Amino acid sequence: MSHYERMEAGLIYDPADEEIMNEQLPNMDRLYDFNHTRPSETDKRQAFMKEVFAECGENCWIEPPFYANWGGAHLHLGDGVYANFGLTLVDDAHIYVGNRVLFAPHVTIATANHPLDRGLRSKGLQYARDVKIGDDTWIGANSVILPGVTIGKNTVIGAGSVVTHDIPDNVLAFGVPCRVIREIGEYDHEYFRKGEAIDWQNLQEYAED
Repeated sequence: MSHYERMEAGLIYDPADEEIMNEQLPNMDRLYDFNHTRPSETDKRQAFMKEVFAECGENCWIEPPFYANWGGAHLHLGDGVYANFGLTLVDDAHIYVGNRVLFAPHVTIATANHPLDRGLRSKGLQYARDVKIGDDTWIGANSVILPGVTIGKNTVIGAGSVVTHDIPDNVLAFGVPCRVIREIGEYDHEYFRKGEAIDWQNLQEYAED
């Protein structure tokens, strides 16, 4: 079994393997070009996302700088995904992002990890696990999502969180390590911040059917 196949199978592998590097480096070159586009060069940015990402839905946008050690080749985006500045992906395994997901500035998603065994780690070996994020979820600024984590639908991860384990649907969660604080419910439909009411009478065009 090649190291590339070992990577795909979730086994310990050598990320400096020649076959892996030959696949990885062209995507990194494309990512360099993406990060040096001008703000007005939206067509170039969209072309990169459609051509390099494993999947890219409609109306997705990533603000440069964007960092990904496979250039996003293992990134799967649904529709309407927005990532603010500084999104960092260690995308050796696959990252699945649902529809209408929001990433605040400087979010990190790491799919790769090193074994605790000193001998293996000193040789630069690692393993990787997929990360999955459900529809309508918002990841707060400076959050870190670790390998193998699944985050549910319509969930909010508070700023500065370190997500070490799965988080269910429809909750507010934050902390180090990240933990569920409460469910998202009717209160959040009425108030947007600490008792400040949403003026729905002026926002009818944005109300859900």
